[in-house]
Amino acid sequence: MKLPLQISFRNLEPSEAIEAAIRKRAAKFDRFYGDIMSCRVTVEAPHRHRHKGKLYSVSIDVTVPDEELVVSRSPDKNQSHEDVYVAIRDAFNAMTRRIEDYIRVRRGKTKAHEVPPHGRVSELYPVLDYGRIVTRDGRDIYFHRNSILNASLDDLEIGDEVRFAEESGEQGPKATSVRLIGKHHLVG
Repeated sequence: MKLPLQISFRNLEPSEAIEAAIRKRAAKFDRFYGDIMSCRVTVEAPHRHRHKGKLYSVSIDVTVPDEELVVSRSPDKNQSHEDVYVAIRDAFNAMTRRIEDYIRVRRGKTKAHEVPPHGRVSELYPVLDYGRIVTRDGRDIYFHRNSILNASLDDLEIGDEVRFAEESGEQGPKATSVRLIGKHHLVG
């Protein structure tokens, strides 16, 4: 870390044991990702009295290039946070996942979700058990009656919008699966 680790306590006395646990976990961040600018950890105990034990809240704020990553583990969500060390562990585990996501995005290794190929039914030959799809870029795709997944060939009409999976066939591209798209479905 470029700046020293900052640890603060709210509504509870500072503890060397808690600080040591936090420092040990924060040191792993540097080995994991060397460009961390700063890390601030806040451990908080509730100030109101409860019938059960205190539920600790731990928040971590990590500054990395171009972004600030924040994780907060609220006591309302997890009864196991009666143990401050469990709350610390959960918060650091969550921050590790956030840093991993940040690194993946920085390296460009996030998944790009492609829109499946789609087009409109351009020809139907029910007697011969096949039809054709025309894509937005004007390609002509053959499909057989057996490749239709959520309808039948008799349900299709010319102009219906469909999604399909494509492969090369002996006589050109063919759709191995065809799915009729509902009327209210928006396609990107």
